[in-house]
Amino acid sequence: MRVLVIGGGGREHALCWKIARSRRCDELLCAPGNAGIAQVATCLPVDVGDAPAVLTCCRDHSVDLVVIGPEQPLVEGLADHLRASGISVFGPSAAAARLEGSKAFAKDFMARHGIPTARCEVFDDSVALLQYLETCPLPTVVKADGLAAGKGVIVCMSRHDALEAGRLVAVERRFGGAGDRVVVEEFMPGEEATVLALVDGEEVVMLQASQDHKRRFDGDQGPNTGGMGAYSPAPVMTEALEAHVMEHIINPTMAGMAAEGKPFKGVLYAGLMIDEAGPKLLEYNVRFGDPECQVLMARLMSDVLPALIAARDGVLRNFDLRWYDEAALTVVMAAQGYPGAYDKGSEIGGLTQAGALDDVTIFHAGTARNGDRVLATGGRVLGVTALGADVAAAQARAYEAIDLIHWPGGFCRRDIGWRAVGRG
Repeated sequence: MRVLVIGGGGREHALCWKIARSRRCDELLCAPGNAGIAQVATCLPVDVGDAPAVLTCCRDHSVDLVVIGPEQPLVEGLADHLRASGISVFGPSAAAARLEGSKAFAKDFMARHGIPTARCEVFDDSVALLQYLETCPLPTVVKADGLAAGKGVIVCMSRHDALEAGRLVAVERRFGGAGDRVVVEEFMPGEEATVLALVDGEEVVMLQASQDHKRRFDGDQGPNTGGMGAYSPAPVMTEALEAHVMEHIINPTMAGMAAEGKPFKGVLYAGLMIDEAGPKLLEYNVRFGDPECQVLMARLMSDVLPALIAARDGVLRNFDLRWYDEAALTVVMAAQGYPGAYDKGSEIGGLTQAGALDDVTIFHAGTARNGDRVLATGGRVLGVTALGADVAAAQARAYEAIDLIHWPGGFCRRDIGWRAVGRG
């Protein structure tokens, strides 16, 4: 079959890398792709925000299945547009994608269906928001309601931080229309983990748990980013906790969406905070995480394409996936200045040598090729991914590869996986 993957980041490279290995894939296309994806798929210069252009591409290339990677096209209804025109799609409808597209909607949904989460207040008036932030309990978390590329969540430890965050989102409009509404949540201490599940509208197949690192600096300090690294498995997620998450978060979400006339088909991402009282839901995403997808594809033994098709067709019942026992760890290399302003166009060297190491795969997130040169074109640029007997071994191999990459214009955290490694 002919498969078209929508997107051009590290998540999409990991999906393309895995789908290209499927016996069921006869031709793999990606729009728009990147320099790394071009090694495993035919990249097409299509504006994925232009639904009619994507539909034309599907028809011109006789595409059998479209896999939508990023959240923006899902929230904007690309899956609906394609399905209405007879194109087969893996990914939720726009109505279901509101779980990620609006944090206020998601919080209201959690409340309606008894899903454990943090208390919150929602504001669409900047004056009322700032008045609340003058007296609210601290620490607190200020979130832009809409999509902000993973940067619209600000953890505020002081009153000054809270007021600055409110002004940044609602007055300065740093995240544009995503800040039309603002969610202020209670701060939940604990350890984060991510659980993803394939969903066909009714049935669920949970994927292996992972843990990502959202903060810019070592020790989980600094501003939130789209993700600076991830690893799987996540030792914090025991079998008992996974069963609890399925019973109290995943299943109620699926049942609730179906009851509200918005059945969910695709990948549901549950971002969790875990403490002594058990897991609570931080947020939903409606697609594979980035960089969680990279570590999951590296560990997945099964062919991913039949699983995506089963979710599309509503036949996940009794479907199973097999996983490698090894741990996987991804370190994101980003452009200097990210998640703030950064330069584009710097050259990256040493990729061939780094990628030649055993058990190392380099997923591209923001790259382009100029002749023989690979250039950085985004904020998060590479996802250096390694397998190992445990997280410590995978971590060591990933940083061994990074040390072979020559990119003065980039940086990475040097402590990805520190929680798991510290557990021994």
